[in-house]
Amino acid sequence: MRIFKSICFVSLFAAVLFGGTQQAHADDLIGAYVAYIGPQDLTNSKGARLREPWQILRQDRANYHRYGISQSGDEWDPFFGSIDNRAVMEKMVMNGKIDPRAARNLVEGGATVFVRIYGRGSLGTSVHVTVAK
Repeated sequence: MRIFKSICFVSLFAAVLFGGTQQAHADDLIGAYVAYIGPQDLTNSKGARLREPWQILRQDRANYHRYGISQSGDEWDPFFGSIDNRAVMEKMVMNGKIDPRAARNLVEGGATVFVRIYGRGSLGTSVHVTVAK
């Protein structure tokens, strides 16, 4: 499993470097991270199943930063440690890019995500999400 995750990370990194890394907006890349979406990321703190990609991405970051819950492959990020920044995840996903198939894979769980965070200074405006399953 560890080899598979390493291959997924290398594939995601290569896709970001060599395929479509141009940003359509004037925003800067202010952070990036890789995370594995595990079972704990698919439910909220009350146990309800999350159904939208931004909900799961937000829960993953809350699990990592607030609750200390992470899976092998999860990385720290410089932006979503703040509860206020996690609160704008939905808007950032809507302003960013995620392929519909990638969104479905993310919602199913068991996927590795590479998230690039765009904005100005400490203000995030969008995220671009790549998913490998």
